[in-house]
Amino acid sequence: MAIPPRLIPLLQQFDFAHRRLTDRLAGPVMDSGNGTAIEVAPLTDEEHLWEPLPDCWSIRRRATGPGPTATLLADAGDWGRDPALPPHPTPPPFTTLAWRLSHLSELLALCADHTNGSHSLTRDEYRVIAHAAGAVAGFDSSATAWREALIGIDDPALDAVRHSAYPHGSDPEDPFIETVWWVNQELLHHRAEIALLRDLFRAWQR
Repeated sequence: MAIPPRLIPLLQQFDFAHRRLTDRLAGPVMDSGNGTAIEVAPLTDEEHLWEPLPDCWSIRRRATGPGPTATLLADAGDWGRDPALPPHPTPPPFTTLAWRLSHLSELLALCADHTNGSHSLTRDEYRVIAHAAGAVAGFDSSATAWREALIGIDDPALDAVRHSAYPHGSDPEDPFIETVWWVNQELLHHRAEIALLRDLFRAWQR
């Protein structure tokens, strides 16, 4: 199936951001942004879970319970991610690299499933991965699943409301092309945050 022309720039933007984040985390090199390859160390478990400030939200062993101001541990498995039931803390807690990467991975996996999958995957079924290499691979897998959902649609689907039934956003009320744009923005801004955290961790180690 041919990719709808108006989807192409959004897909190109997604591919660029996906590849840059995966390379930024996995190494051994990444694109600096202008085509120059620069060396980058793979993400370590220590850096993945690093809490640069007091009272961070992160991912935690379920047996230890949620972190400061969090009220539960979301997702499945032996580890969960800190959130809070409304009302949310103000100002929002600072979140670790692990929290941000897990959030992105879950979002992409659920959006993919609610677009061209079972339409039933929930946060309670998404499994948090604690070790760094597995978390990076999990993100890459989720991003790939979302891309596969995108390339399988035709042009009329871009205007269809409820083409994505992802339940934790405005997707069921939005034309699908707005959902595609929104997912790109989530990836772009969290990718930038994760890149900054990598820079801060490297400086903190000196």
